[in-house]
Amino acid sequence: MSLFTRRSGPHPTADQLIPTRTDRRVGIATVTNETALRHSAIWSCLRLRANLVSTMPVDVYRRVGGLKVEVPTPPVLVTPGGDRVGIQEWLYATQFDLDRAGNCFGLITARDGLGLPARIDLVSLADVSVLHRADGITYRIGGTVYQPDEVWHERQYTVAGLPVGLSPVAYASWSIGEYLSIQQFALDWFGGGAIPSAHLRNTAKTITADQADETKRRFKSATQNRDLFVTGNDWEYKPIQAEASAAGWVDAKRFGIGDIARFFDVPGDLIDAGVSGSSMTYANISQRNLQFLIMNLGPAIFRREDALSRLTSRPRFVKLNSDALLRMDPAARAQAIRTQIEARVLAPSEARALEDRQPFTDAQLAEFDRLFGGPKTTPTTATSGALS
Repeated sequence: MSLFTRRSGPHPTADQLIPTRTDRRVGIATVTNETALRHSAIWSCLRLRANLVSTMPVDVYRRVGGLKVEVPTPPVLVTPGGDRVGIQEWLYATQFDLDRAGNCFGLITARDGLGLPARIDLVSLADVSVLHRADGITYRIGGTVYQPDEVWHERQYTVAGLPVGLSPVAYASWSIGEYLSIQQFALDWFGGGAIPSAHLRNTAKTITADQADETKRRFKSATQNRDLFVTGNDWEYKPIQAEASAAGWVDAKRFGIGDIARFFDVPGDLIDAGVSGSSMTYANISQRNLQFLIMNLGPAIFRREDALSRLTSRPRFVKLNSDALLRMDPAARAQAIRTQIEARVLAPSEARALEDRQPFTDAQLAEFDRLFGGPKTTPTTATSGALS
């Protein structure tokens, strides 16, 4: 059954527009949302993006007089899944599903006094089907049909006319299947003692069918048990697999990682996907993180902020604080703060607050004066004719 179904009509069906959710076999591997996680690059991409998004502080604001003023965070953005599921775990799980399937789903099991969701219990992607009909959409979850106001549904990678997001795993199934097939080849190879399928030929005489069967039985029995197969000088062993394919799977695995990184919008160097002939250099780690935030992760963060803002009463809105991702080294951070203080755009007390420190006390200021001398000031004198 596909994730998305639609009543037949003059328009193309969803199955013609997006891949189905059924298992798809590529090579010798079946690619699903679950089996795709065996691909180390997919696991790394999903983990990296979900780790970063889920650890960003969730702040709620409203605009007062044109200024952004922080307000208390509602309980649904602290423990959205109840007492046992905090916001970090909830954000990780939803971001993981969004990045691999383009959708995440949850049942709204409680509402607050304003009618807004107060608890959202996430559900497995495999249990959800989206039904699109002329009168709207409904959701079938675990055999039960729910109306849109009963379901939390976030989308990513959307196209016009479809109420569901596109699945990167489905569209990358060829690349994923190639990698998984190579893994299966390696497991079969080494699981069989690194002995490939082969042609065993007697060079001295012609043997009967019974003799061939007996020799094959003895050969398989010995090699499958990792034992030695002893023969005379009249047998020739010739592997059937082409040597090029047996030796080239290592290169195919290496280049497949970079291909996956492009599908999941993560720079290859961040998941150690080295590609021959390419290199990148950055002045510092902050510059690298800024490039990743702007070009790769930023759009997903903006979409999530817009979705999470629906859990608050207007005109409040949600911001995911990405400052931690852009954290500079201590020397660069100190220089940036000093520049802002000297330019009169940041007060010393605000700078200390950024470092989680209390404002200076009178005793601390006196200690500075004692160690470094008082502040140097130029005395001023009244000019003649000045008003008293």
